[in-house]
Amino acid sequence: MITDLLSGLFLKLFIFLWPIAVTFFLGHIAWTLWKHYIKTEWISGIKWIVLEVKPPRDVLRSPKAMELFFTNALYQIAGKDKKSKYWKGAVRLWFSLEIISIDGQVHFYIRIPSRLKGLVETQMYAQYPQAQIVEVDDYTLAVPYVGGDSGFDFWGCEWKLTKSDVYPIKTYVDFGLDKDPKEEFKVDPMSPLIELFGSIQKGEQMWLQIVIRANDKKYHTAGTYFDEHDLLKEAQNEITKITKDFTGVDANNKSKDMKTAPWQKDVVPAITSKVTKLTFETGIRLAYVAKKEDSNGNNKKNLRLIFRQYDTPHLNSFARTNGSGLATFFQIFQGNRFFISKKTRHTFTNAFFNAYRERAFFYMPLRQKKLPFPFSLFTFKYNQPNTFVLNTEELATLWHFPGQILKVPGLERVESKQASPPPNLPI
Repeated sequence: MITDLLSGLFLKLFIFLWPIAVTFFLGHIAWTLWKHYIKTEWISGIKWIVLEVKPPRDVLRSPKAMELFFTNALYQIAGKDKKSKYWKGAVRLWFSLEIISIDGQVHFYIRIPSRLKGLVETQMYAQYPQAQIVEVDDYTLAVPYVGGDSGFDFWGCEWKLTKSDVYPIKTYVDFGLDKDPKEEFKVDPMSPLIELFGSIQKGEQMWLQIVIRANDKKYHTAGTYFDEHDLLKEAQNEITKITKDFTGVDANNKSKDMKTAPWQKDVVPAITSKVTKLTFETGIRLAYVAKKEDSNGNNKKNLRLIFRQYDTPHLNSFARTNGSGLATFFQIFQGNRFFISKKTRHTFTNAFFNAYRERAFFYMPLRQKKLPFPFSLFTFKYNQPNTFVLNTEELATLWHFPGQILKVPGLERVESKQASPPPNLPI
């Protein structure tokens, strides 16, 4: 009798609740599609340009100058009101810092919205008056597609941090470049990359893009379902976690003293230093492109080593992720078919190539969204890009103009000195 009564109650409750649940489900889908639509409309209205920045012949300033450029020109954090955000689809702008080698000729590029061209030029000239800035065509358009019968061999990957975002990588300060040493005493961490890029042969290309936007990344708060916190709070949580075993407490359970372990003498100050500077949400891609007859497999392998100099075992380091190939079982198992045709592999490679060309990290199309397990086993999609947070010091370490100590014939520099920047720069 009681069982029949409970069954009847559950049935009535189900009949009452299922229309509400379906309504919320459909409403969530409609809201997601609406946000995607208005953001796509907003982004489609942005005109992008690529600027080549030719470094001066003599770079006498430390990478600190590049930090100031990032801060003054690229830190676009202007808040959007709710109407702009949810009705017009306004998004935070993003930029791509790029180092490219084509046939061994190395170039520095910045991809920006065209309306910020004047700001970017003036701030670059403010730090490097002898540099030269020229608007150029997008080099990726010279490659129509990759794989199959395209005639091009293509390999690429993304990069991630091996630890939490609050741990810094090794920066130019650790290499002593903040002290402006004489050229013969400089140890520039960008040297391995520029040397490799300048050593490739005719028919080969190497591409590096560092896509950034002003940081507004949130982290899930442990012990809650929906609460989030920012990078500063994440740093505080991390410091508390690594020092709790070395902190004494009094009778009232309040911190009394802290005995820092030897390995913490570098870690805690490094974390604190990172979050005291402006930060950018960052995504990094690296690619090798060559005509099939000119492809060199060794250069693909060499590319995988170019970030080793930024690794610090007790702090942070880079690791490869989201490769354009399907070499690892882990990548296939994480939501893709186990048996993949050659055509599908080409589709996957072109998805990576198109993401590179679009500099897509932050506002991915719906076709890139990955379904949850177990539905993911029956779909084949390019994995969601991996982003992390770097501060201006870390970014300036990865992208700055090397001095004359780096003798790479293929590195484009301004051959003759200019008296001053062009007088007619837009304001």
